[in-house]
Amino acid sequence: MKPIPISLALEEIITTGIRQRLQDPASARFGTMLAGERTLGGRQEIVVCGHVIVKKSSGGYGTDEPFAAKIYPDAGSTFELVAIGNEPPNRSLIGDTCRAAGLAIQDSEPKADL
Repeated sequence: MKPIPISLALEEIITTGIRQRLQDPASARFGTMLAGERTLGGRQEIVVCGHVIVKKSSGGYGTDEPFAAKIYPDAGSTFELVAIGNEPPNRSLIGDTCRAAGLAIQDSEPKADL
């Protein structure tokens, strides 16, 4: 997999895709995100691995939640969430997906709200 920079357009696809799957999308704070691109079976695929923090129901921010996603530029930049969260089996699915793509990520502090 070839590492690629995350453009503003790609960042928008990622953050929108993740926010759509959260109970409190406006509270999402994104940390480090890494992306890689490949062609698999004739289909272009971008794998993204990163972290997001969302508010807990009590009002404070929760823990750093890892995520893995795929974007398909040849299909109108379709977003597919592979998994999100630290709970099994998500944690191992995220780790396996990111390692296979060469995108191992460390726990990180979130960036400012996007």
